Amino acid sequence: MTEPAIHVEHLGKQFRIGETVSYRTLRDSLLRLPGRALSRLPGRKQRKKVSDDVIRALDDVSFSVDTGEVLGVVGANGAGKSTLLKVLSGITEPSAGRAEIRGRIGSLLEVGTGFHPELTGRENVYLNGAILGMRRNEIASKFDEIVDFSGVERFLDTPVKRYSSGMYMRLAFAVAAHLDPEILLVDEVLAVGDAAFQRKCLNKMDSVAAAGRTVLFVSHNMRAISALCSRAILLERGLLVLDGLPAEVVKAYLQSTEERTSTPLADRQDRTGGHQLRFADVLFYAGESESPILTPLSGDSIRIELRCENLSQRVLDEVSLSIGFFTLEGTYLVGCRSSAVGSTFPLPPGPSAISCHVPRWPLNGGRYVYNLKADRKGETLDWVREAGILDVEAGDYFGTGDVPMTRRAGVLIDNRWSSSSLESSKAGQIPPFEAASKQETP
Repeated sequence: MTEPAIHVEHLGKQFRIGETVSYRTLRDSLLRLPGRALSRLPGRKQRKKVSDDVIRALDDVSFSVDTGEVLGVVGANGAGKSTLLKVLSGITEPSAGRAEIRGRIGSLLEVGTGFHPELTGRENVYLNGAILGMRRNEIASKFDEIVDFSGVERFLDTPVKRYSSGMYMRLAFAVAAHLDPEILLVDEVLAVGDAAFQRKCLNKMDSVAAAGRTVLFVSHNMRAISALCSRAILLERGLLVLDGLPAEVVKAYLQSTEERTSTPLADRQDRTGGHQLRFADVLFYAGESESPILTPLSGDSIRIELRCENLSQRVLDEVSLSIGFFTLEGTYLVGCRSSAVGSTFPLPPGPSAISCHVPRWPLNGGRYVYNLKADRKGETLDWVREAGILDVEAGDYFGTGDVPMTRRAGVLIDNRWSSSSLESSKAGQIPPFEAASKQETP
């Protein structure tokens, strides 16, 4: 029987709250020894110790991954997913237990690490490839394939500081995706770029899996987990709570999502960002009503009120707020971002309420989960994944009296249909709309 490609045994990793990492030379450490010895003498006043509170990012985690297996890793923010991959890739040391890796390992954890803004895209392909462990001739042999995959060929000789964030991430992912490791660790990088590029990334991951390589894949997209993985594990607060078939693990994760969103938004600890601003609540209103509703109606005029609190002692200017809606499986559907429509806000210290008006609610009847994010000048102030669950009631979106079917959640759009006789029309010309109807998308 062959040995597993990855074997994790009683793995633990903990961080002390408020602990900062410092680096000292040997000389510094030797100079500190007398002071430490004196501090232990009887009657000597002891310095107050740093708080013993710790965060257990990983707590007694054990599992194995066979060669050629694709393992999905799912869990909420703060569950320990990224920490697990960082321990396996050697970025950080475990606090307890051990992890054995058999084979050359490649990590797609922080895409773009090592890119230099002053260098061109071409130069950064070679630089980043070298950082990721590729030899120069190996990079040269794959150069055209990397550039074609990224879709930034026109700007290849332009310094990357002039790239948009999407171009930057596409090129960085393209380099990392063309590694040839025996074990590949992937952490949420399939979310980069537009929908077409995401499909290309998924296809690339599929081909990697089909080639018989061992893959650990972290994602919040449950459809991708179900499609790509042969097995999955669920992490909750550092603990491995379930190891089984993707369908079983996805079902358990979705159930935990509903439990998690029942926690008041202001009390949620699984959030990303600084400590200057925090989302406190989200309320939905129909039309001009002053009373919040629980279930918006498809096609209605809806106002979304985002309540947040500025915890700093100063005005935070140019704050952009956004809310994005997903299926329960993690597929992105639609979102509203204030800066995209030219709106940013100065938020004074204390609570504030910012409203987003949607003239016709586009979601069909069903259940959805939403994310919240606040940014300021490129800095994430607060980001809460799966901040809440929203039930939508099917309504007469098209104004025809025909309520759309709710077999599956999705987005409704206005659309117009017309017919014409090709024989009576001039070659190559189609008459303008003569009759129009509004119909549900298939």
